[in-house]
Amino acid sequence: MKILVTGCAGFIGYHLCKKLLKIKNYKIFGLDNLNNYYDINLKKKRLENLNKNKKFKFYKVDINNKKKLNYIFLKNKFNVVINLAAQAGVRHSIKNPKVYFDNNLSGFFNLLDISSKTKIKHFIFASTSSVYGNSKIFPVKEEQVSDKPLSFYAATKKCNEVLAYSYSNIFNLPCTCLRFFTVYGPYGRPDMALFKFVNSIENNLPIELYNDGKHIRDFTYIDDVIEYIKLILPKIPNGLVPYNVFNIGSNNQKSLKYFVSLIKKNLNKKIKIRKLGLQKGDVYKTHADNNKIVKYVKKEYYTSIEKGVREYIAWYKDFYG
Repeated sequence: MKILVTGCAGFIGYHLCKKLLKIKNYKIFGLDNLNNYYDINLKKKRLENLNKNKKFKFYKVDINNKKKLNYIFLKNKFNVVINLAAQAGVRHSIKNPKVYFDNNLSGFFNLLDISSKTKIKHFIFASTSSVYGNSKIFPVKEEQVSDKPLSFYAATKKCNEVLAYSYSNIFNLPCTCLRFFTVYGPYGRPDMALFKFVNSIENNLPIELYNDGKHIRDFTYIDDVIEYIKLILPKIPNGLVPYNVFNIGSNNQKSLKYFVSLIKKNLNKKIKIRKLGLQKGDVYKTHADNNKIVKYVKKEYYTSIEKGVREYIAWYKDFYG
């Protein structure tokens, strides 16, 4: 089976490629533009690790380049496309909405359209828990209202869902939407809270704590996310509209304060805190109902946050020395 993973040098894309390369009869093609939104060296290291495997082929291409995408699709005749290429970050989207429009809307459309025209068997794509906005009902279920996003980032992701549904309906393209809930773990992005906190504490700098650390998040460990995607991949949606949407979360929400306390415990250092107000575009709470995905793949994956933070800090110390 030939599988294209876009955003392969990104956090989730890297871990997914690593996992899928271990499966017999899977050949993995990775695509990434290697932009400098965050430390390019981290992306290069991920890519270096993937390139060690002979079953992996990499294309340095931007998903906005439809001509090159067309060529790659026609040359390789993929069976499955997993789109993890996107401009991430809620706060960054407030300052730079145009970047999100180009990558998360225009680029996404290119992939969707070419996938449809080349008869891809299964189009899987990343969405976000942010589409639920400031929900008052928890844990959130997939059928809840998700059209009141608080950030432009979340708005672009909701647009992806709507576009994909229309392609499933009109062109019978089997699509699966994955709403990720605060994914963390080794090789995580430097703009994420876990890296920022650990890096600041290790360098004896104050950590920036928004909303006095009262935020609640459904922290989901990267290995659990990858296991779910691996099991979803061969399960092609069918029916009148072959479209599925799943929450990919732990169903175990924790406060940001508890998250910080675990980091402190593992680093065994004093913490200086700089308190900041509630940030525009941030939701107060995320908490996934994951019953749908558990029933669908007939298995539940859950790595405790205590273990997850421990694993991340061990990786951080090893990687950053």
